[in-house]
Amino acid sequence: MSKKIKNIAISLILLIVLNFINQYFYKRFDLTADKRYTLSETTKNIVSNIDKNLFISVYLEGDFPSEFKRLQAETRQYLEELAAENSNIKINFETPDNQREDLIKRGMLPSQLTVEEEGKLSEAIIFPWAEITYGNKLANVPLLPNAIVSSQDEQLQKAIENLEYSFSNAINSITQKKKKSVAVITGNGELQDIYQFSFLSEIAKKYHLAKFTLDSVATNPQETLQGLTTLDLAIIAKPTQKFTAKEKFTLDQYIANGGKTLWMLDNVQADQDSLFNNGKMLAYPRDLNLTDLLFSYGVRINTTLIKDLYSAQIPLATGNVGNQTQFKNLEWFFHPLVGGNPNHAITKNVSPVRLQFANQIDTLKNNIKKTPLLVSSLLTQKVGTPNFIELQSIANEVLEKDYNSGNQLFAVLLEGDFNSAYKNRVKPFKSNLYKENSIDNKMIIISDGDIGKNQILKGEPFDLNRDKWTNQQFGNKDFLINSVDYLLDDVGLIQLRNKSLKIRMLDKQKAFKERTFWQFINVALPLIILFVFGFIFNYLRKRRYS
Repeated sequence: MSKKIKNIAISLILLIVLNFINQYFYKRFDLTADKRYTLSETTKNIVSNIDKNLFISVYLEGDFPSEFKRLQAETRQYLEELAAENSNIKINFETPDNQREDLIKRGMLPSQLTVEEEGKLSEAIIFPWAEITYGNKLANVPLLPNAIVSSQDEQLQKAIENLEYSFSNAINSITQKKKKSVAVITGNGELQDIYQFSFLSEIAKKYHLAKFTLDSVATNPQETLQGLTTLDLAIIAKPTQKFTAKEKFTLDQYIANGGKTLWMLDNVQADQDSLFNNGKMLAYPRDLNLTDLLFSYGVRINTTLIKDLYSAQIPLATGNVGNQTQFKNLEWFFHPLVGGNPNHAITKNVSPVRLQFANQIDTLKNNIKKTPLLVSSLLTQKVGTPNFIELQSIANEVLEKDYNSGNQLFAVLLEGDFNSAYKNRVKPFKSNLYKENSIDNKMIIISDGDIGKNQILKGEPFDLNRDKWTNQQFGNKDFLINSVDYLLDDVGLIQLRNKSLKIRMLDKQKAFKERTFWQFINVALPLIILFVFGFIFNYLRKRRYS
């Protein structure tokens, strides 16, 4: 009896010790080949900064296509990893059925899907969104990418790949105690606010946004430079007036002092409004007086226009029916649809970007690392300027052999130690901030000033990612937002967009053809095996006791 009590006591002590160890030592094991559920160090660092309850509501609950239950399961699994990393993270999956209008008002638009079930196609509406609440701050997290994909399986693959970046980016943005600052440069005929609203309103959600005019350089250059260097990033969007020597020196020294820059430049004057009003326009070189500045950084923007057979559409009147003018959407080769670098975080999974009367970029040899971001198709043609461009040319016969100029570069990322363009030169004004070079800086140069220009519909800014006439979808806004994020990213967050996973998708056609066989394997066969086992067991039992 005493031995039995002793064994029970030992067992109880072991259970208490194991429970104690379990409270202080916790480990999850990721057995997937691609380490799908292993959080990056970047994510761990971001999550470690959460010092109070952070609530994540995911609207992937309820009746929706079975194939997207995979996205639900992957999202749940990933968020459980986050919650295991920091107990302040609280997760809740909700059905959107009774709150659809409210979700739309909060910016979470539904997605319409074509679903194949048992060989039949049907339409389904889902809300692939999550909402993060941290104190009085809110952030929406899209769970389906906007990239153009060939199938829903590919869309699902990209969505799962993007989970870590989407949530980490939103959490980092909502928990940051100090936002970085972005300057929108004015004073040289840049785009008006209303034409940049779609892009800049998104930037303002994550960063402090401020206008900064270079006009004051003329009267007080030292103070202007001092003020500009307090900002983290400068956006120069389609300047149309020549930069003075003092203005160039101010931008040069801003860069030399570590400031990041996003350039959107037109080296050719091409007025779209004049083209539509008059049927033709004169395209001619525009002198912004920036050639030597960009040359010192290793870039030259040419004054040739590029036509691309892979292009966006414009609406043209093709006739009248009664009193109604008939319009047709036709490819306009001066508006190239350019692809992004699939191997870089800025452009991975981004839809083709629409450019308008874009120029070709040449890169020069120096110590700066140059990464192409936006590149045309192979079927391009160079058009020298000055030159007349006529709208009726859209009806001309297209000969593919005439479009043989190959890939053209439209956007490039520069990284490294930038030398001042004024090194060993006379300075336009004296400054205590003068430096001959910057260490480990970044800039992006785009040879199209209209890449960030949204259209206006009924006096209101239209979405930069869509055309109000043709309803075509583009990746302009996503590309520019990613560019800003990359330039201001000090923690390596944007690199999470390069995450690749190997997800095995179901072959729906094969599954539909073989469904009877697999139904038999999964339903009937276990019952048959159980019946046979019971029959043999009963037979042997009777035989033993007979």
